Amino acid sequence: MNLQKMMKQAQDMQQKMQEMQARLEAEEMDGSAGGGMVRIRINGKNMMLKVEIDDSLMKVEEKEVLEDLLVAAYNDARAKVDAAFSDNMSSMTSGLNLPPGFKLPF
Repeated sequence: MNLQKMMKQAQDMQQKMQEMQARLEAEEMDGSAGGGMVRIRINGKNMMLKVEIDDSLMKVEEKEVLEDLLVAAYNDARAKVDAAFSDNMSSMTSGLNLPPGFKLPF
């Protein structure tokens, strides 16, 4: 009987994880670098949706700076997506008695 309860909890958890993942994939996060001179928007699947570049960076001599800022802005947005996922997973698993070091998803 205890096993049935555990199986039901596992099924419920799987359903909640699928719903959370779908919700997070639909969310959009903005990342910025260079004091907002470069902004990037990505979705929960880490696909880039939009790039905004300050006009002052549109010079040949600023090419290397622009390249670095694009990478930094993307990484900023990606970190926000990862943090949102972690926060949702923590709140979802807070009521479970998982052994130390056990992480979801499997």
